[in-house]
Amino acid sequence: MSDTPKTPSDGGLPATQAPAAATPTTGLDAMLQPWGPLGEYLVDAAQRTVLFWDVLRRRSDQYYEQKAKEVPHVLSFGSELILDGRTFARPVNYGLVRITPPDGVVIDPQKRPFVVVDPRAGHGPGIGGFKADSELGVAMRAGHPCYFVGFTPHPMPGQTIEDIARAEAVFLEKVIELHPQAEGKPCVIGNCQAGWAVMMVAAIRPELFGPIIIPGSPLSYWAGVQGENPMRYSGGLAGGSWMTALMGDLGGGRFDGAYLVKNFENLNPANTLWTKNYDLWATVDTDAQRFLDFEKWWGGHINLNAEEMQWIVDHLFVGNRLATAEIVTSDGVRVDLRNIRSPILCFCSKGDNITPPPQALGWITDLYATDEDLRAAAQTIVYAVHDHVGHLGIFVSGSVAKKEHEEFASNIDLIDVLPPGLYEAVMTPKTAETANPELIGGDWVVRFEPRTLADIRAIVQPDLENERRFATVQRVSEINLGLYRTLFQPFVQALGGARTAGLLHQLNPAELPFALFSDRNPLMQQIAKLAEQVRAQRRPAAPDNPFLAWQAMISEGMVAALDGYRDLRDRRMEELFLGIYGSPLLQALVGIRATDTPPRRRPGLEPERLAFIQNRIGELKARLAQGGLLEAAIRGLVFIGLAGPGVDERAFNALRKIRAAHDGMTLEEFKRVLREQYFSLLLDQDAALAAIPKMLPDDAAARAQALALIRQISYAGGALDEHRAAHLAQIEALFAPKTRKTPAGAPRARKAD
Repeated sequence: MSDTPKTPSDGGLPATQAPAAATPTTGLDAMLQPWGPLGEYLVDAAQRTVLFWDVLRRRSDQYYEQKAKEVPHVLSFGSELILDGRTFARPVNYGLVRITPPDGVVIDPQKRPFVVVDPRAGHGPGIGGFKADSELGVAMRAGHPCYFVGFTPHPMPGQTIEDIARAEAVFLEKVIELHPQAEGKPCVIGNCQAGWAVMMVAAIRPELFGPIIIPGSPLSYWAGVQGENPMRYSGGLAGGSWMTALMGDLGGGRFDGAYLVKNFENLNPANTLWTKNYDLWATVDTDAQRFLDFEKWWGGHINLNAEEMQWIVDHLFVGNRLATAEIVTSDGVRVDLRNIRSPILCFCSKGDNITPPPQALGWITDLYATDEDLRAAAQTIVYAVHDHVGHLGIFVSGSVAKKEHEEFASNIDLIDVLPPGLYEAVMTPKTAETANPELIGGDWVVRFEPRTLADIRAIVQPDLENERRFATVQRVSEINLGLYRTLFQPFVQALGGARTAGLLHQLNPAELPFALFSDRNPLMQQIAKLAEQVRAQRRPAAPDNPFLAWQAMISEGMVAALDGYRDLRDRRMEELFLGIYGSPLLQALVGIRATDTPPRRRPGLEPERLAFIQNRIGELKARLAQGGLLEAAIRGLVFIGLAGPGVDERAFNALRKIRAAHDGMTLEEFKRVLREQYFSLLLDQDAALAAIPKMLPDDAAARAQALALIRQISYAGGALDEHRAAHLAQIEALFAPKTRKTPAGAPRARKAD
């Protein structure tokens, strides 16, 4: 799937099937019938053209119907408003709704709720629940109560990014309040733009979050590989963020989301200018409704405040300040992603050139210098890289990325209790030979395999020269923005206003087609009548008509030509960017080469953080031998797990069943104990193992029962490799019954004669 998606090829409602070719011939049909296959094709093509125009007319009418709604969305589920951010002390155009599960879906009130936050990046809300197989549908089928955070088309006057962050924190407080019996804090999914917004909230209010899933979310904005991902050059080639300020001023303080949509569409001109419309024209009998369903979201443009958009561009896309803890809120709170205490699951794709893997994962190496730094922050990060799905397919597709979302939802508790560190989610198909299939939640076996920062660097490919170029863009942007505000902004603001904004919106290439093809155009009213006649006399060409093959060849040629134009344009953009911002003279003029230090700061360890870590290490070492049978068993399981290729979902599900059968500890308590035992082994493995016998009771039966459970959990994923088998043997020796020593002076038992 490429940059801007085609109409999804799965899901949606099929249009009325084409009638049989036995319809009586009349008019043009009768004239062209003697022409054989050519005549048949011409009739078919003419009829498809009329129907195509009619679908565009219906799309425009649908657009204006959506635009007239107070809260237009494309959710395919029922919903109930819980909180309206417009009523807050600092009002925002966001709201929290509870999703109504479809018929036949049973929600378990003890399961943690899922909260899906939609991206506000030019389109309206609802894409996270666009289909039955979307994120919301998958989570509800797994038994989780679901909530959705959406927004209205127009921002509240004066609202800021900080106001939105505070509102989202209030939403999560409400969800937690509504589910006091839930086992675990809410799992929050932040799609695309919402991903970085959710991460900011989690850094400020970490206590509100369970696992965080960020599909297709950009967090490291300068990252990328030379020869790929041209979108990251756009800010530099525009001269920085002064253009954002200009468009906000012309819009009278509002930034038109249609500009953002147009930027996405420019990435793939073949799809925007040809493929999307050609595919509809070629399959208009069956794909009309599917096209309309998707366009209902893609064409639903929304606005941002000029201040919001300026903040986003200056602090994130040009400034790249999020991953290095350089953002400070108005009340003095530093946004440091190392403060997040919940597991973070980054889902990205090699086929996504809006948020490619380097931009989705680069923040990890920006934030942490070593693997020890990551573990010292007690942070758990899981990543999954899809091979080919495009940007929207990551969170909207009903088939391409379905397995990932199903497995994330069914294994969310396992993700929550993973020990601190870096993991990759590896999925293998479940087969007839798979061991213990009853312990597998779906059709795939999920294993979370340990990784290192070196694995992330191999994906991100950080480069010091690349950093210097983008740091130069940041300085140039600040200079240009200052010049614009000093010399031109007062005059532009005098020209801007509601009338200017309305005119620019109507002329925007992403907006103009809706006006041209709507019923407001008298010509389109005639098209609607003609389309009715065509549907009554529809005569599709036979599938083996040779002119259909010719039509497909023409289309392939158009796609190849437009792709060639795109590739040439992207190469020239990159060459221009590298030539301008790679210039040592320009870098020197803006101060980048004034020192030999890297152009970006790396967040260091503050004295208070170092003191906290040292105190925590001292506490853990002092408590190595503290605890009972439960702590010893968990320490043994962690030790066995450290020897293997990763954490298998079957082992966790076996442990979950045992815990349920014995009315065991809560998930949160289990997570706390597991992490403590993990750090004990990490700090001093030999001492931690040597302490296990001191933690065990004298009762041989209790020790044997605990050891049997350890064996059962260890073998849940199948046969053990030699390393895990060796670790299990060590634990078995430590759990062996204690031998009673004979007191001094006591008579020894005599051997029988």
